[in-house]
Amino acid sequence: MTGRRRTRSTFLPGLLTRHARKGVLSAGTAVACASLLAGCGVVPGTTGDVGDGTITVMTWAPQSTKATNKPGMPAFAHAYARWINAKGGINGRKLNVLTCNDHNDSVAAAKCARRAAKENVVAVVGSYSQYADSFFPSLESAGIPYIGGYGATNAEFTSPLSYPVNGGQPALLAGLGSALAECGPVALIRPDTIAGDQLPPLLDSGLKAGGHRASHDQRAAEDATEYDGQAERALRTTSDDRADQGCVVPALGDRNGTFMDSFRRAREDYPEVRTATVLGSVDQTVIDATGGASGPYEGSYITGWYPVASDPRWDGMKQVIREQAFGDNRIDPADAGVQTTWIAYTVFRQVVESLGDGEVSADTVAEALDDGLKVTTGGLTPALRWRFQDKLAAVGFPRLVNANVTLQVVREGRLVSARKGFVDTTRTLENADVNY
Repeated sequence: MTGRRRTRSTFLPGLLTRHARKGVLSAGTAVACASLLAGCGVVPGTTGDVGDGTITVMTWAPQSTKATNKPGMPAFAHAYARWINAKGGINGRKLNVLTCNDHNDSVAAAKCARRAAKENVVAVVGSYSQYADSFFPSLESAGIPYIGGYGATNAEFTSPLSYPVNGGQPALLAGLGSALAECGPVALIRPDTIAGDQLPPLLDSGLKAGGHRASHDQRAAEDATEYDGQAERALRTTSDDRADQGCVVPALGDRNGTFMDSFRRAREDYPEVRTATVLGSVDQTVIDATGGASGPYEGSYITGWYPVASDPRWDGMKQVIREQAFGDNRIDPADAGVQTTWIAYTVFRQVVESLGDGEVSADTVAEALDDGLKVTTGGLTPALRWRFQDKLAAVGFPRLVNANVTLQVVREGRLVSARKGFVDTTRTLENADVNY
């Protein structure tokens, strides 16, 4: 999660009446069209084209950066558009997908959102960005819904125009804490940042629910090139109780791999200690790259939002990849970003289908979702329905409607299910001691 929870109101733009939102959108569209006509003409393929029946959406994610990269998300979005259009589109309407690279940069993220408004997209679907405070203002002023964000920021669980499909980092950490309640001492290694300050209460909420004492909160520089000292300290902390095997939880995002390199070297001088983390920091490719069954993740618990990639419920997504993106190595069906994009487009398709022959616009899409449309995802998530004030509003997550996580474990170098079904972290999060 990035930044502390926004205490300023984020509800006014999205809580405008639908008529007011239409007025704002219409005014913005008129200005954009006037600008385009004065310059290089109407952009082909957008919903601004009169009578062509095209639905235009946008998917964005960082690509070709030195930090987090999610190229599979926009690549899969294009593959999905080719697949659905080959089947006649959605309700006979062609789907046009625009993509944008947010470069892991706040300025670029804002530009993506302004472009979405300028090109009159009806929704931003299945996207990743750490800079919600930069992109949400433009989306909210244009009334554009944000469907199926990755869950990387707090604002995705507070903005009234956000429709998340997973529980983000709050659910992952609460679920992981519950899974580690049988461990001995637990050490959390997390960034020494405002965003990092939010992590201990979430993990501890799960630990305390299982009758475990709070974790040892261990701050670390988020941009370090090695963590030898941090790894040794974590091992000493979790080896204090010889009767109970301790657990080390690195939550350093893209620096998890750097920490694990240091951890692998340091653990030789200490008893075996289990590691655990959340999906997104670790996936099968990371496990393979760090030694598989002989690597540091063997035996690790990992919480995720969805079933493991081998689950047959992913067959629909894999069919899209086979038919429209075979050989595209940007698209990994085991990647949580690709999976989130598939679920987000599954939601969007049902929203458009619910509108029948009616107008498909940002306003009608948001209206359908706000009016309680219930969508299903083939068992990959519970049935989803968004309301302005849901169960977790009291702890600052009014848009978090899916608090389910899956528990996975690394066995013989493979990421497999550790427990059947989902774990609902709603009650755990309700009891989280989160400071605002």
